[in-house]
Amino acid sequence: MQRSYLHASAVPADLVEASSKAGSACEMIWRQARPNNDFKAVLPALTEVLALTRRVAAVKADRLGKTPYDALLDQYEPDGSSDAIDRVFEPLAKNLPALIDEALAAQARRPMPVAPKGPFPIAAQREAGVTLMKQLGFDFNHGRLDISAHPFCGGTPDDVRITTRYDEDDFRRALMGVLHETGHALYERGLPQAWRHQPVGHARGMSLHESQSLLVEMQVCRSRVFHGFAAPILQKNFGRSGPEWDAENLYRLNTRVERSLIRVDADEVTYPGHVILRYRLERALLAGDLTLKDLPAAWNDGMRQLIGIAPPDDRQGCLQDIHWFDGAFGYFPTYTLGAMTAAQLFDAAKRADPAIEPGIGTGDFAPLFAWLGTHVHGKASRFSTSEIIEQATGKPLDAAIFERHLRARYIDG
Repeated sequence: MQRSYLHASAVPADLVEASSKAGSACEMIWRQARPNNDFKAVLPALTEVLALTRRVAAVKADRLGKTPYDALLDQYEPDGSSDAIDRVFEPLAKNLPALIDEALAAQARRPMPVAPKGPFPIAAQREAGVTLMKQLGFDFNHGRLDISAHPFCGGTPDDVRITTRYDEDDFRRALMGVLHETGHALYERGLPQAWRHQPVGHARGMSLHESQSLLVEMQVCRSRVFHGFAAPILQKNFGRSGPEWDAENLYRLNTRVERSLIRVDADEVTYPGHVILRYRLERALLAGDLTLKDLPAAWNDGMRQLIGIAPPDDRQGCLQDIHWFDGAFGYFPTYTLGAMTAAQLFDAAKRADPAIEPGIGTGDFAPLFAWLGTHVHGKASRFSTSEIIEQATGKPLDAAIFERHLRARYIDG
């Protein structure tokens, strides 16, 4: 309650208004600048957003007793710190280029998977998503699945709304999006009902929330054992058969590694590089160590260093994400913190209950969600994120566990 009050009361009303208006105006310019590949067009508005964000950060830093960046981070990751993030990001960043190389080399030695050919009617895609959502435990008496321009999960714990977008040429993108958002939804539904209207009953920050969506999507629904269960359902749902619908082929398709330019389309191996780059750049921008006019070049250099590829233009580079243009500095690290937390939680859950992995193979997810209910969902915000992780897994967040997961799936598997 104290933290919520400090964030709500720290910033003067005129600065709140100016920052909100600047973010809205900049976002609207960005919506045109990105498709036009015109970073210069949005630069003046982004300069104002950054200046106001620095002022907000300074005010909140003073009230919260944190550094300016950590004060912004705290809006999304309660009690998070850049020092703690550096401890887990830097080892991963150091090892990531070689890990990507090894994953691509291992992939090249395996048969190339074949993508099923469309069209895939939207009604059939929705049916497949609903079937798997119900199997995971989503209660349609307390939620819905609808369509929007970008997938999201919202609503309240007693009325959880999921949206997705469909592509009739590729059912996998919508399906994985639905499964990802279902992870968010099941976390919200699992929060203690007795604490519903208290701050302690709310979800515990974005990294833990993202860990629940990524645990479902990446750890569970992109696993080989899940595909053994899901492949027959998809074959029946779409009325298709053949080698491209075999479980192993679908598994290989859904775990394909590629040096890609766009964060939201990146695979599990390269994705952390996208996030670490943005984390480094936004810290440098906020501190004044990087100017906005130098952002495109710094972005390209970071992409080469971390992922081994550089964008040919700003549209596929520093213009691709809405976050900074809308004033959301401090949000990016929660994505990869969530991925690392998901790997560590799933590893602990499987060790604690040997029935979890075989259950996934038969469509029985009750053992997994019973463990998550006890160790994550049922704790809501009673403890800090780091305390929840350590209580559940027996140790602090450890980059090595995430790396072991990537190596086992993409190199050794």
